[in-house]
Amino acid sequence: MTQVRADDYAEFAAARAGHLYRSACLLTAGDTHLAEDLVQETLGRLYVRWGRVSKVGNPAGYAQTVLTRTFLAHQRRRSSTERATDVLPDVPYTADGDTSLRLTLLQALARLSAKDRAVVVLRYWEDRSIEETADAMNASSAAVRTRCVRALGRLRELLGEDLGEYARH
Repeated sequence: MTQVRADDYAEFAAARAGHLYRSACLLTAGDTHLAEDLVQETLGRLYVRWGRVSKVGNPAGYAQTVLTRTFLAHQRRRSSTERATDVLPDVPYTADGDTSLRLTLLQALARLSAKDRAVVVLRYWEDRSIEETADAMNASSAAVRTRCVRALGRLRELLGEDLGEYARH
């Protein structure tokens, strides 16, 4: 890779890493260690293909697609369900008072299937269209619509009576 191209990649990676990490945290339902691994793998894959990726009209969208597909591939692995039981999860301190809301929503997201969680994150967190979501997930638009309805219904079921309370925040 030429120095100019390497510098372009480094600039892109520095600018997008935070956004990719936030999306990965949502995809992994708060598993910050897995989120870091997914972002690292995504950035590594982008680095290898940066010559082609940098010529794409939307490298940030491409990066998000790689992140989503990396997450879904990880979920298909048998080892993806292994969890350490003697280690307490990292719980970040936030002073803004929305901690219980975030934790409740992350817990509800964690109870969705990997594909349903990916649909919710892409459609409602990333604000992507159905077609963009379908492309990122390598699925049809109809499958994305179906998953959206199912995932939102499941979230309503999980959040129950308190759903109106969450909408006010």
